[in-house]
Amino acid sequence: MPRYGVETKLSPEEAIKAAVACFGEGGLGLKAEEQGPCCVYFEGGGGFVRVTASQEAERTTVDLETREWDYHVKRFVRQVG
Repeated sequence: MPRYGVETKLSPEEAIKAAVACFGEGGLGLKAEEQGPCCVYFEGGGGFVRVTASQEAERTTVDLETREWDYHVKRFVRQVG
């Protein structure tokens, strides 16, 4: 399962909101199976996307793990980076 990471100026909460907008019902239509203030896990289309965000100094690190959604995860990484 591919893993991706990116640093962003967004807060962890903003990064998770961006992930929900991108991958969730208003975006790609994946179902958010688990969601918290620093993480969200989506399933659908035979795969999944897991997003975790953590604050480090003045930057937020966003880690993503996926199966079957690589193209869209890479696009999201470019958007928030």
